Amino acid sequence: MKIRIGRDELLTGLQRVQGVVEKRNTMPILSNILLEAKQDGVEIVATDLEIGLRGLYKGTVLSTGGVTISARKLFEIVKELPPGDIELTSTDNNWTTIQAGKSQFKVVGLPSSEYPALPTIEREGLTPLSGEGLLELIRKTLFAAGDNDARYILNGLLVTLVATDKKTSLRLVGTDGHRLAVAEQEVGKAGNKGVPQEMKAIIPKKAAHEIRRLLEEGVDAEPLIGFSKNLMIFRKSGLLLTSRLMEGNYPNYQQVIPKESGKKISVSRSELESALRRVSVLAKDKASAVKVSFASDKMTLFSSSPDYGEATEELPAHYEGEAIQTGFNARYLLDVFSVMDGETLSLQMDTPLSPCLIQEPESPGFKCVVMPIKI
Repeated sequence: MKIRIGRDELLTGLQRVQGVVEKRNTMPILSNILLEAKQDGVEIVATDLEIGLRGLYKGTVLSTGGVTISARKLFEIVKELPPGDIELTSTDNNWTTIQAGKSQFKVVGLPSSEYPALPTIEREGLTPLSGEGLLELIRKTLFAAGDNDARYILNGLLVTLVATDKKTSLRLVGTDGHRLAVAEQEVGKAGNKGVPQEMKAIIPKKAAHEIRRLLEEGVDAEPLIGFSKNLMIFRKSGLLLTSRLMEGNYPNYQQVIPKESGKKISVSRSELESALRRVSVLAKDKASAVKVSFASDKMTLFSSSPDYGEATEELPAHYEGEAIQTGFNARYLLDVFSVMDGETLSLQMDTPLSPCLIQEPESPGFKCVVMPIKI
């Protein structure tokens, strides 16, 4: 294999795959990427056996072939090289020479024939979506999904794609048992004929994170998404991301969402977020517990720690119900506020230990529930 490729083009491809390659060295070849010189360009492939990413990049192919090289080392080398063309040549023993100007590197590779094959993909049955809409939904739900939760299914996002003759809408749900985020919006025009009315799937958090990264590069064309029996397929301008779906039953999240009621307090989002950051400085480290009181036209935040002291802050708010005193993990609330964009938000809870529903008027399709804690 021998190729000539622009440094920036190669760097873009290598940046995209850094999040996919396996960090835990269970199989050495999984920390490598597959570089394949084809007639129409250079293909860069990465997989951790759950998620795979494949992209085709412009380059001059001097001789076809393939090799696998450490994703991290190649990225570190290319990042330090000056702009210009880079020549990569692999020999029969899989050593690869990287030549750029007067710099030369020789890196150890592994044979491309040993690299795990990505699943074969049907081009039919994919649904075009608004890239901005999908990005917004992932941003508003990803934070709530579990991280290495013992309940395996909570380490993913529940995706529901509903295609009718008039529109395509998408709903994403994330929860770790302590908080829940649901976001839904219209992301496309009339659904494709032949696509089922409703498709449900649970995708790993890592896959959602990689889709988010690809969408953040720029929403140039309508990406495509589709689901087969055990696979999610995501296509975007020459890139193909596949992910295994998670197997299991997602919890009945609709049971947790409180029905709309009168016990609702409205408050400025930025004021509450700033006050909560200040008060949580003196909260007990592990639980970040902050006492929250709703009373007539005001909201009070209080935290204390035997080692450091205590903090209190009062905020103006619109509330007309009976006084409620409860407690929250401040980090959970701050995570919710960070994905909200409106001026005001509302918090609704019926008793000090019932789930708290957080919403904003600007996003009717977004609901978040945070469980209180005893203080």
